[in-house]
Order: sequence, then C-alpha cells, then structure tokens
Amino acid sequence: MAWIDVLSAADLKAKGKTVVRLDGRQILLVQNGTDIFACANRCPHEGYPLSEGTLSNGCVLTCNWHNWKFDLASGATLIGGDRLPLYPARIEADRVWLDLSPPDAARRRDEILADLEQALEDMDQQRLVRETARLGQLGADPVDAVRRAIPWVAHRLEFGTTHAIAGAAEWLRLYDGAATAPDEKLAALGEILGHIADDGHGAKRFPFPAGEAAWSEAGFLEAIEAEDEARAIALMRGALSAGLTATELLSTLLAAALAHYNDFGHSAIYSVKTADLARRLGREAESELLLLLTRSLAYATREDLLPEFCAYAARLAAWGAALEPCPPLAPASLSEISPKMAMGIVASWGARHPPESIFAALVERAAWQLLHADERLLTRVDGKIADNVGWLDFTHALTFADAGLYAARLAPDLWPAVLLQLACFVGRNDAYTDLSLDAAPYAIANIDGFLAASTRALFDHGRERFIVSVHLLKTLLAGKALIEALPDCAPSLAAGLNRLLHARMKGRHVLRTARQMLALVEQE
Repeated sequence: MAWIDVLSAADLKAKGKTVVRLDGRQILLVQNGTDIFACANRCPHEGYPLSEGTLSNGCVLTCNWHNWKFDLASGATLIGGDRLPLYPARIEADRVWLDLSPPDAARRRDEILADLEQALEDMDQQRLVRETARLGQLGADPVDAVRRAIPWVAHRLEFGTTHAIAGAAEWLRLYDGAATAPDEKLAALGEILGHIADDGHGAKRFPFPAGEAAWSEAGFLEAIEAEDEARAIALMRGALSAGLTATELLSTLLAAALAHYNDFGHSAIYSVKTADLARRLGREAESELLLLLTRSLAYATREDLLPEFCAYAARLAAWGAALEPCPPLAPASLSEISPKMAMGIVASWGARHPPESIFAALVERAAWQLLHADERLLTRVDGKIADNVGWLDFTHALTFADAGLYAARLAPDLWPAVLLQLACFVGRNDAYTDLSLDAAPYAIANIDGFLAASTRALFDHGRERFIVSVHLLKTLLAGKALIEALPDCAPSLAAGLNRLLHARMKGRHVLRTARQMLALVEQE
C-alpha cells in the first residue's frame, strides 16, 4: 500500500464531504461519525459528480441524476448497473490518508470480465463499452471482451450463428486497421458486444448435444444433409479434438453450406466469417464458434425446396451440359427474369464460359439492382408476405458474392453452386427494381475517397437496430472487396453502395404487418 496525506481531519469533519484531486482523478471523501469513506467522485453510470448526491442512512450515497445508489460501507451497488470504485481511507495524526495503489492487474481483469457478463445479461450498451474501456485502461487486451462474450452467447442461440457473429469478424477488421483511432476501436468493440447481447437476451438456454465422434468429412456432410444436429456436433467435437482448425475445416463447411440454397445464402457467409473470427480470437473461442456454425448449418432453411428456387438441385447436378438457347454473356441478359430463368441462363453460360466471367456479370447485375431498388415497393403497406422485400435483401447478393468468391478460390469445384445461388438472388430481386430511376446522382467520381469516408462513417452510423448497422458494415466491406477483385464493376458497385448508405429505411413495418396478419387470420 502507498498511503497519501490528502487533507486535515478537521477540514473533512467540518465539511462532512469534500472532493480532492489526485493524479487526474477526483476522489470524494465522506465522513459519517468516526467512519471515513472514499470513492470516485464520478458516478460510473454517466459521470455526474457524486459530490452533488445525497447521503442517507449514514453511508448510502445516491446520485441524484438517475437515482443510482451505492453502499459506501460494503461497496455494493444497491440501485444501478455498475461498481463504484472505492479507496481505503484512514485518519492518522489528525490527517486523512488515502491508498490509491493500483489493484492487482490479474484480479482486476477477472472482475471486469465478470462485470461484462452482467452487462451482457442486462443488454446495457453503455456498461459494455465502459467495461471494455476499463480493460484497455488496465493494459489488458480489449478484444478479451469479445472472447468472453462468445461462450456467454454460445448456449443462447437456438439456431446457431447469427449476424452478430458474422459482424464481429468485420468489426474486428476495422478495429485492426492501422488508421483506426482509439475511440473508433472502442466503438467497434461496443457494436460487437451490443449485437451479441441483443441476439442472446432471454432466459432460455439451448445446450449443445453431448457426445463426440471421430472426425469424418463425409460423415459430417451426411449429418448436415440429414439435419442431424447431434451427429454433426459430435463429429465437429472430434475434429477439434484432432487439432483441426476452422481454417482447415472451411472447405468442408462451405461444401455443406452450398449443397442447398441455404438460408438465403447466409450459411456460406457465416462459414467464411466464422473462420475469420476464429483466426482473430484464437483457439479459446474456436470451439464455441464452430459448434454454433454446425448448429446453424443443421437448422438452415433450404430455399431450393421452394417453388421459385426448386430448379437449383437439377441445375447443379447437370452443370456443364450444353444448353440452348444461350444469351450473350452480359449483365443485361439478366434483366426482367425470375429465379428459374436466371438459373437457366447461368447454367447455359456455365457450359461455354469461364466461371470468373459469369461471376463478374452476376455481380454487375446485383450492383445495378441495388442501385435501382424500387423504394416504393420496399416501403408499401399493401402486398403479399412473399413480397416483403427490403433493402437488406438487396445487400445479400453482394455479401454472398464476396463469400462465394472466397469459397470458389478455396475450392474451385464450388463455382457452380456459387454462380447458381447468385442467380437466385439476381432473379428474385429483379422484380423489385425501378427501371425509370435516375441513377446519375449516385455516381461516384472518386471511388477510393468514397470508400474511405464511408468506412470511417460506420463508427458513427446512428442506426437504432443492430441488424441494419451490421448489414451496412458487411455490405460496404464486401463491396470494397468486390471492387478490388472486379475493377470493371467498380462504378456500379460504388454507386449502389452510395444509394444504400443514404437510403431511408423503415425500422419496422407496422401497418403492413397488421394488414397481412388480418388477412392471414381471416383465412384460418
């Protein structure tokens, strides 16, 4: 301990409470009879001065701004959601002495991480950011907050991986950027933790099935195909016990993800981003991440069983067969089409053209569709549930294209699945575009400058819902990657991103939902 003489005991007794400033900190001293208490003068909630608070029952200090209450004797927070830092205090030789020795770093780190879990339970965004900032102030790795959040959420996601996990990989890419400022780094971690808390809230738990089986790639693919979560989880545990990493398993995971038009393309996106996140967080988080992904693959909806996408399996099985007629390999050939028509066109191209050229045409068309999305259709209150299409539906084509390109480069035999699934996106979204829209105002002259400014703006996106902000994040970063891979598509991609980032998006469709549910109930 390192005791510091701060003021005379007589001064404190006369005032009852006073503030002393030491090493840049404000310390509130309170005397109650013969007892002396010392605490941080700033309320841990929002920093208002506790010296303006009310003392009751001798040692209960209330912050009058939001009624948080602290027991100075026990150190307990009676009302509120954070600890109040306390300091040892004593009177010796008619002087007040304080001990401001720093706490043991390892013990303090454990306390912060335990408090972080409570903040996750409470969905307390401010506290999540505060606790993460405290890790950095302590000299610990702030990313440890994310490492702690992964096992916390792992048993709370009924159907496995969500956008919160995929988004975490992308936010950490920005966090690791050389030009990212300290406050932006903290904002990125806060977005990860807040989204995880949002997705994992609630009292229900969904433990992973028990058991472990020797790893078999064929067995794993069979288990996913059979939607046998227990068998797939056991095999994944076997892979982990054998020392296999997410990166080493990625080709198998992508094969499972692309065997069907799974979850509107999310399965492929989640597979790539899970591997990214596991590499960044290390082995400590890898097990939970892979079990979550396995669960999501087993439970994924299979849109290729729906009427509009049901040609997928046959087209995939017959890939490479010459088809007639074959329209020109150009984005314009993909206009005014359905998903079935789009798959037919792409399959005919597949027999005659290299996959990279087909991919470029599909991405160009997807970018055009994002640029020409018909906002009247996206915001209307009348229409069938099947036509509930929004801005995020248009973003999926680009985020899937980014993941699909990664998958095809990793395992070229996946090209047919990637191209056909992109055709599904393009075929579906085409019905919701506006041919008359004047796209000229969205054109970007300085694409590099636009991308840099838009990336920086993500740290202060201002969107209320995590599902919206994470789509803006993922789509912008996917767009940047596609621009780098396909320079000829850069103007369309940049213009589409520009329109998306400035689009008016409904947070909720209140009246549309009411009307559709009324119609549904009337038919029961």
